[in-house]
Amino acid sequence: MAKKRNLRKEINEKLHDEVLRGALGRFAEAYPIARAKALENVEDVEALRDQLKETKRYAVDHIEEIADRFEIEAVKRGAKVFRAATGKELISYLINLCKERAVRRIVKSKSMASEEIHLNDALEKAGIRVKETDLGEWIISIAGHKPSHMVMPAIHLNRYQVADYFSKELDKSIDPDIAFMVQTSRTTLRDEFLKADMGISGANFGIAESGTIGLFTNEGNARLATTIPPIHVVIIGYEKLVPSIKDTVPILRLLPRGATGQLMTSYMSMIAGPTPCLVQKNGRWEETLKELHIILLDNGRLAAAHDEKLKEIYQCVRCASCLNVCPVYALVGGHVYGGQTYAGGIGAILTAFLGGMEEFEQFNELCIGCRKCVTVCPGKIDIPGLIEELRRRSIKEKGLPFIMSRIFDVMSNRRFFHGLLKAASIAQKPFTSQGLVRHLPLFLAGMTKDRSLPGIAAAPLRDRVDRIVKPIEKPDKKVGFFSGCTMDFVFPETGENVIKVIQDLNMSVSYPDRQGCCGKPVAATGDVEYTKKIAKNNIEAFEAVDVEVIICACPTGVEQIREYPHLFKDDPEWRDRAQSMADKMKEFCTFVAGEYEKRGRLKKAVKSHNPLKITYHDSCHLRRVLNVHDEPRKLIESIEGCEFVEMKDADKCCGMSGSFGVKYSNLSIPILKEKMKNIKDAQAEIVVCACSGCMVQLQGGIDQQAPGLKLKHVADLLAEHLESKNGG
Repeated sequence: MAKKRNLRKEINEKLHDEVLRGALGRFAEAYPIARAKALENVEDVEALRDQLKETKRYAVDHIEEIADRFEIEAVKRGAKVFRAATGKELISYLINLCKERAVRRIVKSKSMASEEIHLNDALEKAGIRVKETDLGEWIISIAGHKPSHMVMPAIHLNRYQVADYFSKELDKSIDPDIAFMVQTSRTTLRDEFLKADMGISGANFGIAESGTIGLFTNEGNARLATTIPPIHVVIIGYEKLVPSIKDTVPILRLLPRGATGQLMTSYMSMIAGPTPCLVQKNGRWEETLKELHIILLDNGRLAAAHDEKLKEIYQCVRCASCLNVCPVYALVGGHVYGGQTYAGGIGAILTAFLGGMEEFEQFNELCIGCRKCVTVCPGKIDIPGLIEELRRRSIKEKGLPFIMSRIFDVMSNRRFFHGLLKAASIAQKPFTSQGLVRHLPLFLAGMTKDRSLPGIAAAPLRDRVDRIVKPIEKPDKKVGFFSGCTMDFVFPETGENVIKVIQDLNMSVSYPDRQGCCGKPVAATGDVEYTKKIAKNNIEAFEAVDVEVIICACPTGVEQIREYPHLFKDDPEWRDRAQSMADKMKEFCTFVAGEYEKRGRLKKAVKSHNPLKITYHDSCHLRRVLNVHDEPRKLIESIEGCEFVEMKDADKCCGMSGSFGVKYSNLSIPILKEKMKNIKDAQAEIVVCACSGCMVQLQGGIDQQAPGLKLKHVADLLAEHLESKNGG
């Protein structure tokens, strides 16, 4: 059973760790630049990523066959292969081998699989001396820490802390000079290699056609650990196996670039069978053939390989590029956002099938769902999607927590939920000023530090529709408008502007009063049944109106409604009805830009003498789920008297992500502050976005951090231009 964690306490401790924040912040800033530069000479990055993805998919679908071939070929070349079903089996095999060969000293190069099964502890308890030789691993072994990153395990420490650990370990004063400390480690560890009876390494891949393993390293320690000792033990997980040497090409080209922004690592080693080595006998050095033992570790991997969803994890090459771009990891590191061994969103998934669901459940909510990880992952793993799948399984097995089920009861009852929101608009008045909640009492105060919260509108959109919607005798299209909760109850004026823009295209607009929440906040928790109930309500609401197209000005709503058919995959009747709604669903900016293009209205406006400067924030779901980038910008640039200014990192998450922004406000607000800095640096007068969820976060940040700025939805900007143009 996983030890219960106090996640909030851990988060607060790391948020006050200036060393950690500084190290991770600097790396997060430098990494995208280094990665982009490293990929400049790759002709088609996406094709290479697709190649890696397909290679790994083939491997997982034929994993037993590939493993058998790997074992046959490795044995043919003189290696001994052992298949360990569990970590305990691996440890037992290794300790018995050490006893048989009188092994007393072991040197190790980097192996995350050995960390996963706590190998070092087991060997030391058996009286065997184990020394990590990767610099980062040696540092954390001295410090008594676990890795905080898959590639850079000691990234959470600075040179002064490392010097202190070195001083204690070596019993002498070590200056905090990096070059000096690196040289000191080399000098200290060199003797360990020469005296070792065994070397243990991991592997970046295993080639079935030749029984070869491959190693990427930057320090050379792996070459010493695998060549000097008379026994070499390789620990390799099934997910590292590929059919042939040509299948390693995308790994060779993408892994170093993704991990550290290098074109290639300093050392690339291929090992196929045992090689000659020198051993000392009776005071003399003699040449002999070293022993090579390859241990194929299962420990939950084969079960994942036969899981239709989770087998996608075999596409991971352990480069940690996903961690390098994760906004939450950049704040708290892998000791908080991680399990016993693996960090980040990918770590949550690996933890689920290697460490158990109980451990996964304790930190998986830290995935903000921004999907930046998916854009850099060499294997194109849908990390947020797999996390949601695991949440669904958890809820299916254990059920919803009582409080959550009561909340979902309310959300799935449209009339009651909307009535509650209307009541809240009255109850909020003591805390609201100009439509915003700027201060909350007692333990809630942190939620409004550096960020205001939105108030509920006195009159929701549904109560305003009748005076906005106008009859159009011969409409070009019949359009349904799905607003979603936020636009309905928080930003109803924006909802009105969506209707105005659509009607200006000579299209009729229907707004079914029965529509409700899209269901994404519920679906994101892993619940299925309440999500279905919400979906059925919306499907029925839009079946009741005669429309050809359904417009939504919130990308999260578009994404969720397009998922409705999958939600009902086992129910043919509702699946077809859901598909009909999903087929009609269009995102506002994409739809309007397309219509403007047809009408010749999407041309760049003529530059004016004193333009209104506008910058734009890409919402995560619009940019990385719907793949919409150009359309909002083209719409902005088409408006007379405006000048578009691109902000730095426009597609970086604003930190909202639905309930995450409230539940983990201490993480949400620092992410928002970085976004606000980029907004202010753009020196624009108006910030525009195309997502009502982002509007909640950005409005709150602007109110407290940049009160001179204005926030608008693209629909607001277009509607105001139309009124100005028409003399309204």
